[in-house]
Amino acid sequence: MASKNPPKRRAVRPAAKPSNKTRQSARARSAKSPSASSAPKTKLALVIAALSAPKGATLAQLMALTGWQAHSVRGALSGALKKQRGLAVDSCKTDGERVYRIGGGK
Repeated sequence: MASKNPPKRRAVRPAAKPSNKTRQSARARSAKSPSASSAPKTKLALVIAALSAPKGATLAQLMALTGWQAHSVRGALSGALKKQRGLAVDSCKTDGERVYRIGGGK
């Protein structure tokens, strides 16, 4: 036999509350000051730090530092540093290996 009443619609559940772990990590992030850590936080920041050194950095060193492949490192030098950030990335070949350095900016 068919029932006379149509089936009830499901109620929309309220959004889940963040867990204690999420709340604690949010508090920990807000408690840290931006200058508390002097270490670069991104791979691109690591590349900039390596290129800012007086000796500069080779392609192999940048690959080891970031874990990127050679074409990705060269793309980051050209795109993210030169075009987007306006940094002057100089390169010279010494002892058969190309060394990259950051020169003057904009």
